[in-house]
Amino acid sequence: MELAKNTGEQFGFQKQLFFSQVISFCVIAFLLHRFAYKPILKVLEERREKIAESLKNAEKIKAELASAQAKAQEILTQAGAQGNKMIEEARASAAKVLETESQKAIAAAGDIIAKARQASEAELVRMKAELRKEVGRLVVATSAKVTGNILTAEQQNRLAEDTTKQLASN
Repeated sequence: MELAKNTGEQFGFQKQLFFSQVISFCVIAFLLHRFAYKPILKVLEERREKIAESLKNAEKIKAELASAQAKAQEILTQAGAQGNKMIEEARASAAKVLETESQKAIAAAGDIIAKARQASEAELVRMKAELRKEVGRLVVATSAKVTGNILTAEQQNRLAEDTTKQLASN
């Protein structure tokens, strides 16, 4: 112990100062712990909790975002399917309308052709009748010139009828 005492004196160790410094250190350590270290630890704990809460919220937001993106993708898929369905319906409707209009046009063309044929046949009948009448008149006129006789109305009618019959049989 003597050695420790000598070493302590050699370094300027004094018991009274040492104990007062230990007490001062303990008081300062207590005050720092109470008024500085605890509030700092409290702030750090609050920050740690906020960070943990923020991470939890970030995960929640990430999950909500993924859910929203999935819903958006589903809506886009449904919209695309509905769009394709509408396009197909429009095409089918257009094809049906085209078919209906084509049938109407074909029917109208058939009606026009039938009316044209009827008109043509009526015109042909009229022209044949006119031609027979004209040929009959020409035959009567020619016969009158050839024979040099003036034909009676009865002879003219009979000659015109004979000519018409011959033309009708050809």
